[in-house]
Amino acid sequence: MSIDLLPDLIKNNYEIHEWKHACAILAQDFPNEWNDIISVLTEFRLYKSWITNPGGRKSRVSGYIDEYLYNRGWIEKEFKTQILVDEHQRNTPTHKIDCFKNRIALEIEWNNKDPFYDRDLNNFRILFDLRAISVGVIITRRDELQDIFNELGRGSSYGASTTHMSKLIPRIEGGGGAGCPILVFGISKSLYVKDEK
Repeated sequence: MSIDLLPDLIKNNYEIHEWKHACAILAQDFPNEWNDIISVLTEFRLYKSWITNPGGRKSRVSGYIDEYLYNRGWIEKEFKTQILVDEHQRNTPTHKIDCFKNRIALEIEWNNKDPFYDRDLNNFRILFDLRAISVGVIITRRDELQDIFNELGRGSSYGASTTHMSKLIPRIEGGGGAGCPILVFGISKSLYVKDEK
């Protein structure tokens, strides 16, 4: 499997799933974007303070990944799409992609309601069919992190109806992303760092 192209550090610290040879496409055709993704995942740690002292509108987890990639030329991107049938034009807006660079779309789903996965996968499907993206990537969390949230008294903020791996996989396997190659990373307990008492 092309997941073997990933460094051991990432394979050992993230739950990884891929569809339609996403790793091979990234490594071969988009080496700069591939290296950016490997780099942010390698550097990332889940700090206790990010859980106990959450951010405002955007989580500290999402903010860290966004900033890391923005500093490497990625951008938040909204595509303006339209359908033209017999000179009748219809706008078909898509949702903003968290991080976009050179046909690679990356979404961060740390603690949203799980229907956000449907939105992301539908975006990937539409944009892939329109030849605007080549691969979709989602960074989310492994189910096992719920143990840490519970221990910190934050379990109710990260409930069963929020974004975690077991909510995502059935949606992809059910065809949510259609033909788009997809690569998914789930943040694991091994990345947790107790930076405060």
